[in-house]
Amino acid sequence: MEVKPEMTARALVTLLNWLDAAATPVWLDGGWGVDALLQTQTRSHNDVDLILQVADVPKVRDILGRRGFDIRRGTPPDSFVLADGAGLEVDIHAIKFDDEGNGIYRMENGQDWIYPAEGFGGHGAVEGRSVRYLSPTAQVFCHAHGYTPTAKDCRDMDLLRRRFDVELPPQLMRGAG
Repeated sequence: MEVKPEMTARALVTLLNWLDAAATPVWLDGGWGVDALLQTQTRSHNDVDLILQVADVPKVRDILGRRGFDIRRGTPPDSFVLADGAGLEVDIHAIKFDDEGNGIYRMENGQDWIYPAEGFGGHGAVEGRSVRYLSPTAQVFCHAHGYTPTAKDCRDMDLLRRRFDVELPPQLMRGAG
């Protein structure tokens, strides 16, 4: 079994600082997105899921490429994973905003996934650094559709339920999935 390095809070903040220096907005999704909502790290993370605009993909590839990140999986510009020599991974979900502010994400299977516009307004912190993230309801929506949630997904969603009183669908309840 391959052991991946941990995407520590410090490594995440460094990565976000690189992107901010190039005026490239990103939103945290997945496990780090949940921890940003909770404003505390609740578990270790093997990667970071970033949502960014398709137009910013070349700039992000250049910024991270200069720091040793190459494509590990997927096909830019939509859905791909960058990794450095140590195996640290950045999972890119590139979107185009529609007229209503929804984020249209082209998945690896060619289908479009819609991130709801109301999900992009969140601001929180990782190690005191301001970050953008998907809202609690958008996180639940994303975790409830498109794949079978793992035990850690259910745990993350339970933390959001308790903190933000969001309703969870049955497949995200502890013990499901």
